[in-house]
Amino acid sequence: MTSLTTGIQLILIYLADVHFSYPLRSDVDVLNGLDLVIECGKVTALVGSSGAGKSTVVQLLARYYEPTQGRITVAGEDIRIFDKREWSQIVSLVNQDPVLFSASVGENIAYGLPDDVVSKDEIIKAAKAANAHEFIISLPQGYDTLVGERGSLLSGGQRQRIAIARALLKNAPFLILDEATSALDTTSERLVQEALDLLMKGRTSLVIAHRLSTVQNAHRIAVCSDGKIMELGTHAELVAKGGSYAALVGTQRLAFE
Repeated sequence: MTSLTTGIQLILIYLADVHFSYPLRSDVDVLNGLDLVIECGKVTALVGSSGAGKSTVVQLLARYYEPTQGRITVAGEDIRIFDKREWSQIVSLVNQDPVLFSASVGENIAYGLPDDVVSKDEIIKAAKAANAHEFIISLPQGYDTLVGERGSLLSGGQRQRIAIARALLKNAPFLILDEATSALDTTSERLVQEALDLLMKGRTSLVIAHRLSTVQNAHRIAVCSDGKIMELGTHAELVAKGGSYAALVGTQRLAFE
């Protein structure tokens, strides 16, 4: 088994002719020859209508499943040669409904990292960067406050900021944001988006979004349809092209630039 800690650099991630069918529906092709390059240190956005295959791409990159055909490579190496637990250490996933555990705020931020390498100061630093520190210190026991089952004692925006603080502390080189702000109110979305912008800076990032306003500034936007990438470019390029992305923009009434 090849190790990710032997000097391999995360130059880029490449999904090459990827096909996928879920095991219980092997006759239905969810991805059908998808090709996508996720460039190092840049933000790549993946957009498209519901059922286009976006969430499946996330599941393959997180290695919940493996492609049924084609391959995903990092620095030219098929990711299937790497141990899954080791792969999980280089990937941070922040989604619409982040997983929090029935533990303290601080323990949730530090989740997945060895106790002997995470200090309270580092947890606080990550929380501040995630716009979470102020609400945390207002809780009854601050960082020692229990969050409840699945974070039930916190609001959606608070849970998201805890998840972002966790990702900042983990400092994984590859970040996946899956509809990370879609369920938030305007105030929470602003605070979370500010934290996400900091988290993405200089990091290889894939952003899945329905609201196109959250991805207009991505380095590249890939439009997924019927399990393939149909369009690729910047916001301005794709709007000027007048294709399916421009139609999505028109539907959402974004200001054309």
